[in-house]
Amino acid sequence: MATPTLETLQAQHPEGQDLWVFGYASLIWRQEFAHAEQHLTRVQGWHRALKMWSRINRGTPECPGLVFALLSGGSCQGVVFRIPADQAQQALAQLWQREMPRPVYTPRWLTCPTPGGPVQALAFTLPRNSPSFTGELTAEQYQRIFSQASGRFGSTLDYALNTYNSLRALGIEDRALRELLAHAMPILSA
Repeated sequence: MATPTLETLQAQHPEGQDLWVFGYASLIWRQEFAHAEQHLTRVQGWHRALKMWSRINRGTPECPGLVFALLSGGSCQGVVFRIPADQAQQALAQLWQREMPRPVYTPRWLTCPTPGGPVQALAFTLPRNSPSFTGELTAEQYQRIFSQASGRFGSTLDYALNTYNSLRALGIEDRALRELLAHAMPILSA
């Protein structure tokens, strides 16, 4: 499946309707868009995973870092944000610039339950056949990445800790992330 363009994504969003966006990592703690409301939610069929190579934002080509992606399978708790209709097209352009400087993610419209009923929210997913998918990493690889990888937006470790702490502040416990961060504990206590 070819990665859609910004124009394709904008055309998929009905004109005059609010835009919903699903945040599962840095979009929770650094939205960079105005929103009218937000709700805790859970998407089915996808899970948060620190398994996408980052060679610019959280690492370098010589020392790649990691960022989160939504991978197929399981479920994921996060936050869904409502952007008013009159700001939707501008928000899509800003999100595209932030998340898709390289065509790595596959943007999808996922169903998110809200108190007002289910909504279709934009989310950024990663296919397992992508060259940016890490596959399985060992504890030693995570330890090395956490101790060494840093890019234009900071280190992989700071990114993972910010996400973990933001999730906990919302009452979301991500056991898999907590276990990954245990690999960084020698670094954190140094």
